[in-house]
Amino acid sequence: MSTGSIVLVNATGIRSGAENVLVDVAHSLDTAGRDIILVSPPGPLVDAFPARTRHVSIPTLGLEGRGGVGRLVGIARVLTRWIRAGRILSSVTGEDDVVVVNSLFALPALPAAFPRARRSGVTTWLAHDTVVSRKQRVAVAAGAARLRRAVAVSEVTASAIRSQVADVVVRPNGVSIPHDVTGTADRAPTVGILAALTPWKGQDILLEAIARCPGATVEIAGGALPGEEAYSRDLHERADRDDLRGRVRFLGHVDRSEVLGRWAIAVSASVLPEAGPLGVLECMAAGLPIVATDHGGAAEYLSGGAGVLVPPGDPHSLAEVISALLADPERRDLIAETARARARTEHDISHTLPAMVKALTEA
Repeated sequence: MSTGSIVLVNATGIRSGAENVLVDVAHSLDTAGRDIILVSPPGPLVDAFPARTRHVSIPTLGLEGRGGVGRLVGIARVLTRWIRAGRILSSVTGEDDVVVVNSLFALPALPAAFPRARRSGVTTWLAHDTVVSRKQRVAVAAGAARLRRAVAVSEVTASAIRSQVADVVVRPNGVSIPHDVTGTADRAPTVGILAALTPWKGQDILLEAIARCPGATVEIAGGALPGEEAYSRDLHERADRDDLRGRVRFLGHVDRSEVLGRWAIAVSASVLPEAGPLGVLECMAAGLPIVATDHGGAAEYLSGGAGVLVPPGDPHSLAEVISALLADPERRDLIAETARARARTEHDISHTLPAMVKALTEA
């Protein structure tokens, strides 16, 4: 392991699943006495880092979805931000420092930071994205030559980037494993989802499914991401229609331990493949049966009977599975036991986090 500072790079200042993993990495490094520099836009992420962390601000990074002249202006603006972020990163990075890029859309800043391959030090990518779009592939290609390694949180994520990154290893996400859990047989027919409010997480699909499940209620835990306020309003308006009125509760940001103990079923309805969804792992560890869309890390984590998989974007199939599980508490508990055993053996954070940190920081 290098003895220099650890420079952690994030494209935004928000906190979501990928940022929560980065926070865990930072606290592990801080406990080990390492000096940490966080290179990121300002935001809630900064406040979650260890007190000794040095924060260096950069602009928010990413690609803008515009057309025509607006698209060209947007591209120019993004390129300028990447170059600026790269130069800032270069100015705070020592020769022997370890650089960990936590965001796919921060990768294009690496050529501006390091015009030539680094002779010493380590540059790694903690890959939380299952690369499926052209934008994602372009972003990876822009920074791949400057990477020593990519550390992917699932095999499906690793497979998508092996053609672009020379050294790819898999270190799955982990969560804390509760000691005591109870079965779901006596619980009310409540379905829950843990996810930020954004269209690709599929809360709208879940609402359409619940509308087909008379007697079931749904709790939506998570707040709207910046720029997704319209989506949040659409969800509330859908929930107020006759077929759902009174059966949907929006919880916002909550203590997850409070809600996991009362749900009968958890759902991951993402319409795009997630790399290694923490919400799925938390539900597995809590002994909840999970219904998830059949792609990405969720399908990998829930294989072998640890969950039930449905086609993405298909409220009819989702409704059928939810209804069947709500009517069969014995099957729910069998799935939950399998999921909890998988979480305990493969996703206990006391084992996964040290392995991830080692892969990120060692040459």
